[in-house]
Amino acid sequence: MSSEEAVRPPLPPFTRETALLKVRLAEDGWNSCDPEKVSLAYTLDTRWRNRAEFATSRAEAKAFLTRKWARELDYRLIKELWAFTDNRIAVRYAYEWRDDSGNWFRSYGNENWEFDENGLMANRYASINDMPIQESERKFRWPLGRRPDDHPGLSELGL
Repeated sequence: MSSEEAVRPPLPPFTRETALLKVRLAEDGWNSCDPEKVSLAYTLDTRWRNRAEFATSRAEAKAFLTRKWARELDYRLIKELWAFTDNRIAVRYAYEWRDDSGNWFRSYGNENWEFDENGLMANRYASINDMPIQESERKFRWPLGRRPDDHPGLSELGL
């Protein structure tokens, strides 16, 4: 089976448990900062709105992610399930990153996701705000990559 035809469990219709797993898998993928790997979670004709940028294909989403992680250095993300239905999931999230001048930011956002029958994300709508922070205000200090299972989530951190 090619990546274009891949099945990405868990599949809709979602239960609370499978929605939580889908959110964690998305978080883990994005924390890899690997545009190729992350882009495979989306349909070939995925539609995105990310801030004021729009993507209408997996290739455009991959290009977006490549630009994003070239600019947002030392990226660390936490996602939290907000709500779900049969094939849709809403999340809230925060991520910390620095620019190439060493300025730190915490970005807060909400996303609405819609999945096809194979568990690939067909639609992703994101609203995001950036807040400058001092390096000393960082809360996400695990080594780059997957957030450790024992690291607090957004609610536990008061975010």
